[in-house]
Amino acid sequence: MSLPHAILTALLEKPSSGLELTRRFDKSIGYFWSATHQQIYRELGKLEAEGFIRALPAEQPARGQKKSYEVLTAGRAELARWTAAPQDPKPLRDTLLLRLRASAVVGTDGIEADLRRHLDLHRRQLAEYEEIQERDFPPGKDGPEHRLRHLVLRAGIDLETFWTQWSWTTTPRRPKASRRAVERHSTT
Repeated sequence: MSLPHAILTALLEKPSSGLELTRRFDKSIGYFWSATHQQIYRELGKLEAEGFIRALPAEQPARGQKKSYEVLTAGRAELARWTAAPQDPKPLRDTLLLRLRASAVVGTDGIEADLRRHLDLHRRQLAEYEEIQERDFPPGKDGPEHRLRHLVLRAGIDLETFWTQWSWTTTPRRPKASRRAVERHSTT
C-alpha cells in the first residue's frame, strides 16, 4: 500500500504529470521506493478514482496533452492517516544473504565475483548519496521539512555504509605475500 502514499507525497511536494513523477522517482523517492512508469500511471488512475487527487485543468485543450495532478483534501488526509499509523519493521529478505548461506553447503563457485560486484555497487551508491548530501544539504539549512528529507538521505548513506563495510568483509582477498617474499621480489 506504500506506492500510493509515495505518489501522494511527491504530488504534495509539487503537482506533476505522470512523466514528471516518473523522473522525480528516479531522482529521489525511487532510491528507497522504486516504481515503474506503468505502476505510477496505474496508481494515478486509482488515486483519482478514489478522490485523493485530480487532474489539473489544461491551459489549452489538446489531444494527447499530459495531465498534471494535484492532491485533494481527502488525499492529504489519507497521507496524514497513513504516516500516523504504527507499522512494525519488516523482516530483512535479501537474496544475496540467502545465496551466501546456500554457498556454505554447495560451495562458493560464482558467489565470490558477485560479492565483489555488490561491493562495487554499494560503493557507487554511497558516493552518489554523499554527492547529493553535499549538494542539497549544506550546513545552515535547518527547517523541519529539510531536516526530515535529510534524515531519509542519511538513512540511505548509513545503509550503504553498512553494506559497503559488510561486503568488504565478505569479499575474498588474495593472501598477503610474506615479508620475505616481498623483500626477495624487491631486490631482484
